[in-house]
Amino acid sequence: MRIGIDLGGTKIEGIALDDAGEIRERVRVATPQGVYEETVGAIAGVVAEIETRMGKRCTVGIAHPGAISPATGLIKNANSTRLNGRPLKADLERALGREVRMANDANCLAISEAADGAAAGCGIVFGVILGTGVGGGVVVDGKGLVGAQAIAGEWGHNPLPAPRDDERPGPRCYCGRDGCIETWLSGPRVREQFAARTGRDMQATGIADAAAAGDAEAAAQIELYCDRLARALAGIVNVLDPHAIVLGGGLSRIARLYERVPQLWTRYIFSEPQSIATKLLPPRYGDSSGVRGAAWLWPESR
Repeated sequence: MRIGIDLGGTKIEGIALDDAGEIRERVRVATPQGVYEETVGAIAGVVAEIETRMGKRCTVGIAHPGAISPATGLIKNANSTRLNGRPLKADLERALGREVRMANDANCLAISEAADGAAAGCGIVFGVILGTGVGGGVVVDGKGLVGAQAIAGEWGHNPLPAPRDDERPGPRCYCGRDGCIETWLSGPRVREQFAARTGRDMQATGIADAAAAGDAEAAAQIELYCDRLARALAGIVNVLDPHAIVLGGGLSRIARLYERVPQLWTRYIFSEPQSIATKLLPPRYGDSSGVRGAAWLWPESR
């Protein structure tokens, strides 16, 4: 039995996955917003709760924001900045008393969806997290890519392509740069943008619901979001040329993205519009894609 943990900005989800890929148990708790040690304790608590229900000790895989630095073994580049510079893997192994396997949350999404999800059978898959932060992961022939700096697929901290006059220099990002893709496409930043334009405070998914119901201000915000996402993903297509792009995270539930973004990205992809074969897909496993990929970091039974 495998436990997968998805460490998100607002929630920690844990599942027990059997050899057939069926979820046997699920636990969700809010992600502590205080000190780092509370996050370690919350993850250990989720593991303990699942093992109590299952009545057995399990392997543990963790999907997390950012990356583990190959040079230091410490977390880097996490939008949950309290994790950065911390030995999360070592601390979890100490708390749980066993080896823990860890991977970037977008890599876990991509691995899950390329294995038996929406992109099954696709050679090159780009997995996208659109949530509290914006991340990406790359799978080629079923294998996740990590890279020399452990940042393969981290498109969220490239500048938004083809910025317009009112998009320069762009919002300040937690990474210290201006105009990162994450500052335009993450859920909290979309909420900020809509509030600044309209004076209305709504979460990104609520804005999408309002747009679908005929709200003109909300519809304009979602159209702008689709164009920015199209520009950002066109840069990925131009470099990586994936067979499929799978969206994950809370904003992946916005149905409009899957129709409108492929219409818009034809303006920016370096190919004839009629020949663009890359598919933009919702995740087969929804919010569970990342946590399933975390569980499958242990492909062998133990």
